[in-house]
Amino acid sequence: MNPDILKERQNATFDAEKLTHILEGGPEKTKRRREIESMVLSDPDFLEEDPNFLSRSERYDQAVKKSAQMILKLREYGIADPEEIYCYKSCVHPGRPDPLDLHLGMFLPTLLNQATPEQMDRFFMPAWNLEIIGTYAQTEMGHGTHLRGLETTATYDPATQEFVLNSPTISSIKWWPGGLGKTSNHAIVLAQLYTQGNCHGLHAFIVPIRDMSTHEPLPGIVVGDIGPKFGFSEVDNGFLKLENVRIPRENMLMKYAKVEPDGSYLKPPSAKLTYGTMVFIRSIIVGESARALAKSCTIAIRYSAVRRQSEIRPGEPEPQILDYQTQQYKLFPLLAMAYAFTFVGQYMSQTYHRITGDINQGDFSELPELHALSAGLKAFTSWAANSGIEVCRMSCGGHGYSRSSALPDIYVEFTPTCTYEGENTVMMLQTARYLVKSYRQAKAGQQLSGIVSYLNESARQRIQAQPVASRPTVVDINDLASLVEVYKLRAAILVELAAKSIQQELQHRKSQEDAWNNSAIDLVRASDAHCHYVVVKLFTDKLGEIGVTSIHSVLSTLALLYAFHGITQNSGDFLQAGLLSVPQMLQISVRIKELLSQLRPNAVALVDSFDFHDRRLKSVLGRYDGNVYEHMFEWARRSPLNATEVHESFHKYLKPLRSKL
Repeated sequence: MNPDILKERQNATFDAEKLTHILEGGPEKTKRRREIESMVLSDPDFLEEDPNFLSRSERYDQAVKKSAQMILKLREYGIADPEEIYCYKSCVHPGRPDPLDLHLGMFLPTLLNQATPEQMDRFFMPAWNLEIIGTYAQTEMGHGTHLRGLETTATYDPATQEFVLNSPTISSIKWWPGGLGKTSNHAIVLAQLYTQGNCHGLHAFIVPIRDMSTHEPLPGIVVGDIGPKFGFSEVDNGFLKLENVRIPRENMLMKYAKVEPDGSYLKPPSAKLTYGTMVFIRSIIVGESARALAKSCTIAIRYSAVRRQSEIRPGEPEPQILDYQTQQYKLFPLLAMAYAFTFVGQYMSQTYHRITGDINQGDFSELPELHALSAGLKAFTSWAANSGIEVCRMSCGGHGYSRSSALPDIYVEFTPTCTYEGENTVMMLQTARYLVKSYRQAKAGQQLSGIVSYLNESARQRIQAQPVASRPTVVDINDLASLVEVYKLRAAILVELAAKSIQQELQHRKSQEDAWNNSAIDLVRASDAHCHYVVVKLFTDKLGEIGVTSIHSVLSTLALLYAFHGITQNSGDFLQAGLLSVPQMLQISVRIKELLSQLRPNAVALVDSFDFHDRRLKSVLGRYDGNVYEHMFEWARRSPLNATEVHESFHKYLKPLRSKL
C-alpha cells in the first residue's frame, strides 16, 4: 500500500463502509452486490485480454464470448431480479457496452410491455433462450430524436394478411441500433403504419432479419455494421435497409393498437402508455451519470493523493498535488456533484417504481410530471457528468491521456448518453414545455401540485427582476434550506422570463412555432434552473435521512459546496434577480475555499465509499493501493508494439532510407 494513500485513509473522520451502505440503499444491498462481484471476478471464464491492446474485431469477438458466458451463468445461478442482472452484467462488462445490450435492455422489455399473450407465446421464450436475438431499430440515418419524422413504412396488404416493410429513401435506412450489424437475427422495427390508405403513425413490428440457423441475411434485408465510432468498439451498431420485406399481420405488436384482418385500425387507449419505457431508461441514465462521474473522481482523487509534484515552500518535499487549492477546486465540486447525482438517481428509481404501480391501476395523473422530470434530469446530469469526466482527466496531467488511466474510455463510453434516448437540448425543451404549461395554469388560478408547485407563488406574486434593495435577500447563506429557496426562486424567475418571451413574440404576430423557437435559449435556461433546483433540493432532503453524525457532517459539507459552486457558475442569474447581493457573492467565494479545506482530509475516504473494485475501475492511476508507477510500467510493457525489440517497419522503410539520402 502506498504510504500517502494509507495516511489519507487513517485521517478520515467517518467510516467509509457506512457511507457505502447509504449510497447503495442498505448493508444487505452492499453485501449482495459484493457477492455478485466476486462471483464474476473469481470466474476464470470471464478472464479477458485488455481491450486496449485488441483490434475492433477482436474486441467485438471477446465481448460476444463474455456475453454468451454471462447468459449461461445467470441461468446457472438463478439470477432473475432485473437489478441483480444489471449488476452482474456491469461486472462482466465493466464500464463498457456489449452486443446483447439492446436484446436484454430493449427487445425483451418491449415484448413484455407491448406484445399480446399470443405474441408472448410465440416470441418471448425463444428470445429468452437466445434462439431469437433481437435489437430495437428506431433511429434512421435522417432522423433520431424527432420520431414523427421517421420514414420507414409498413403497409398492410389485406389480400395476404401481411405487412410490407420498406425503406423508401436513403435517409430512411435504420442506422445506429446496437447489435444490429452482426449479432441479431430479429429486430423490433419502428415504422409508419399505412392501412386502408391512411397513415396511423409509428408502430412496432417484429421483423426477422437473418436466417435462424445460418445467420445469413434474409431476402430483401440489407444489413451490416456502420463502422468505427468514437467509442463503443465492442458493439456492432448497424444499418438496416428493407426492400419489400413481408411479415405476417401477427408480427405487429398489438397489445394496445391493432390492425384487424380486413385492415381496419383500432387505436390504443392512451397515447402515454409507451412513455413508461422512456422514463425508465432516462432514470437509469441519471444513475449512469452519477457512476461515470464517481469513477472519474475516484481515479483523479486517488492519483492526486499519491502524485507529488513541484513545491509550495522552497526546500521542502514535493507536496501531494491534492494539497494545491486549484486541484481541490477542480475535483471537490465534481465529487459533490457525483454524490448529488447518486441521490437524484435513487429518487428517480423510487419515483418510477411508485408511479408504475399507479399506472398499472389506470392512474396516469403523475406521468406528465415524471416524463418532464426524467427528460430534464437526463439532460442536466449527463451534460454535467460529461464535462466533469474531462476535467478529471485533465487534472491527472499527461498520464490522464494514457488509456491505462481509464479516463479516455470512461469519456468515450459515456458521452453518447448526451444524445441517445433523447438528444439533450430536445429533452430540455420538452421539460420547458411542461414548465411553461404549468406556469400558465398557475397564472389562470389553478393550484399546482408536485415538484412544480413553486410556480403557484411566482404566478401569484408576479415576480419581477427588481433592484436588490426591494427584495428580501436570503438571510443566511450557510443554511441549506435558504439556498434551496434561492434556487427555487431563480427557477421561478427564469420560467416566467421564458413564458414572457413567448408572449412578446406572439404579440409581434409571430406564430406559436416561431415564438417557441425564438424563445428557445430562454426555455433551455429555465429547464436547466428547474433541474438545478431539484438536484439541490433532493441532496438537502437526503441529509434529513442520515442519522450518523460524522457522515451527516461530511455530506452537509458536500451539499453546501455543490450549492455554492452552482451559484458561482450562474452568479449573473442570482445577482440580476436580486436574490443574492454582491457582498454575499464574495462571502460565498470565501466559504468555498473553507469547504475545500474541510473536505481535504476526507477526499480519499469519500471516493472509497463508492466502493469500485480495481477490476471494475480498470485504472492504473485509480488503484486502491496507490501503487501507480510500478503498474503503469508493467501495463506499458504489455503493449503489442513491444512484442518484438525491433519493429518490421525499421527494416522496411527506415534502414533503406539511409542509403537513399
